[in-house]
Parts: sequence; structure tokens; C-alpha cells
Amino acid sequence: MNLLEIEALDVRYGHIQALKGASLHVASGEIVALLGANGAGKTTLMRTISGLLRAHAGDIRLQGKSIARTAADAIVRAGVSQAPEGRRVFPTLSVAENLLLGGYTRPGAEARETQQQVYTLFPRLKERAAQLAGTLSGGEQQMLAIGRALMARPQLLLLDEPSLGLAPIIVRDIFRALRRIREQGVTVLLVEQNARMALKLADRGYVLENGRVVLDGPAAELLASPEVQASYLGGGH
Repeated sequence: MNLLEIEALDVRYGHIQALKGASLHVASGEIVALLGANGAGKTTLMRTISGLLRAHAGDIRLQGKSIARTAADAIVRAGVSQAPEGRRVFPTLSVAENLLLGGYTRPGAEARETQQQVYTLFPRLKERAAQLAGTLSGGEQQMLAIGRALMARPQLLLLDEPSLGLAPIIVRDIFRALRRIREQGVTVLLVEQNARMALKLADRGYVLENGRVVLDGPAAELLASPEVQASYLGGGH
């Protein structure tokens, strides 16, 4: 069953059309990778799913119900959370406070229970629970951004460039956590510049170019695709 369906989506910034008839779907329990160069429309798509941008045409359906005109906070309550590009933690609040803010849609006891689950997923956050988020390393801030998104207990987790600017050893930790998140029943739509790692993690993938979906298929097929190798994998080495 498809958890998310995007149909012929057009999104504009003024006179600039960022998405042009983009269509894709994400089935329950999948990890789906969204690849493309800078400016291809990936972040625009994520922000439109989250309700932060409005589509000019097309539809977005969550479990068969349109959310294309739904307010962002209602989309969170419906089961969609996003960890945005650049992490955007609240720097003057502690790790624990950042997490509890992410669980604002949940009753207090449930939020505290979910907070402990996040600490199990990312033990480093538990060690730094009282530390101000602005003093964390980049990798720790990324863990916090993902943990904060999980606090709403989403069905669908949107991740925008989780490996950006991080050391390879931290990236491996993040991707291991994503596998565990999927094992816990959360569906993931992943925007990622590290195409090789993303496709090794994902079940399927889509490639965006200039606001259009130009390739899609099982992740293994995209890894082997000459076009994907030439454009995103450094020639297939």
C-alpha cells in the first residue's frame, strides 16, 4: 500500500517553476531515495509535502487522502515529520528541550517515552541531554534533528541531506540509525547528495532534474544505471 502519492506536482517561486509535473510514490515500510543536483527541486518537494510550500497544480496524498492544502501543523499530526537540510536545531535550548519541542503534538507521558526511545537510538544525545544544542558537533546536531522529527511518532520521515558536511564515520552512524528507524516501522523519504550510500540503503529511488522526475526504479538498478553512475557516482567506481 502506498503511504505517500505525489501526482503531477507543479511548484513555483514567483515566475520560476521549481517542480514540473513531478510524480512519485512511497509505499509503507520503504526507504526511498530522491537524487538530483543542487537546484533540481528536491528540497522544494520536501517542503511542499510538509505544507511549508503550496503546489500550484497536482496533488499530494497521504494514505489516500489529499494533504495538498493542509496546514503544516496538521500534516505533522497526520503523521509526517521532516528533519530539514541544515539541521536547524534550537541552539539556545538543551538537547532534551529540543526533543520535547519535537513532541509537542503528543501527550506529555508519550513524549517522554518517545524521548527515551530517541536516546536508545542515539546514545550520544542522552549523554548530552542537558547540553545546549548550539554547542554540539555537526554530527550530534544531525542526530538531534532526526531525533526531534521522530518525537512526533511519524509514519513518514522526510530527511533532507542528513550527511551534508559530516565526517564519513558519522555518516555511517547516521545511516545505521536510518536502518533501525525503518525496522521500527517508520517509512523514509531521503534526499541525499551521497547517492551511493543512499541507494545502498534505499529500496527504490527517483532522480530529479530541473524539477522533473527523469529516472526511477529499484535502488540496485539505479546503482547500475550508466546515467546515474556518470552523473552521481563518479563513473561507477
